[in-house]
Amino acid sequence: MKLFVTGISTEVGKTIASAILVEALEADYWKPIQAGELEDSDSHKVASLISNSKTVIHKNSYALKTAMSPHAAAEIDGVVIDREKIEEPKTDNHLVIEGAGGLLVPINDEDTILDIIMPSYKVVVVSRHYLGSINHTLLTVGWLQERKYDVVILFSGKEQKTTEDIILKKTKVPCIGRIDEEAVFDKATIKKYADQFKSALELL
Repeated sequence: MKLFVTGISTEVGKTIASAILVEALEADYWKPIQAGELEDSDSHKVASLISNSKTVIHKNSYALKTAMSPHAAAEIDGVVIDREKIEEPKTDNHLVIEGAGGLLVPINDEDTILDIIMPSYKVVVVSRHYLGSINHTLLTVGWLQERKYDVVILFSGKEQKTTEDIILKKTKVPCIGRIDEEAVFDKATIKKYADQFKSALELL
């Protein structure tokens, strides 16, 4: 199984969600495009949060120095991101793939993150509650459904029942759970959620 993790915006919890999914499935992890924080990248963060010994962390296709939209960060680095050079790593294991920012973040003048999601991937949309998040979630899921992707939602943050209920009612997509606000996200916390979500993930 190949799971692509995207978010409804930036800073919604994609990397924490990815670590949980990796741990639950003992899957490999791959972030095709990393922009900024190369010494403490999302790949480093996931590696530090998981407990299993099976996971392989695969190399970014593009590692850019500036924490900006990938197309802008690439321009600063003097490179152009070529979608054809973003090659999925070979593995016999499950694979969790983490996007950069939201679904329509540009990677060059023509392509967005949406354009690197392969038809065979199942897409996990991380939806964090904030003013405007219903609209952002419905737009994100709508784009994915229009392109016939298999979509599930993972909520992030303190429970907002009315928000969650209307999103699930309008999108009609499954929810695999919610990551609550936690004092700290460490290996024990990640393992707790991995155990909670494992049965739902195995049904995908």
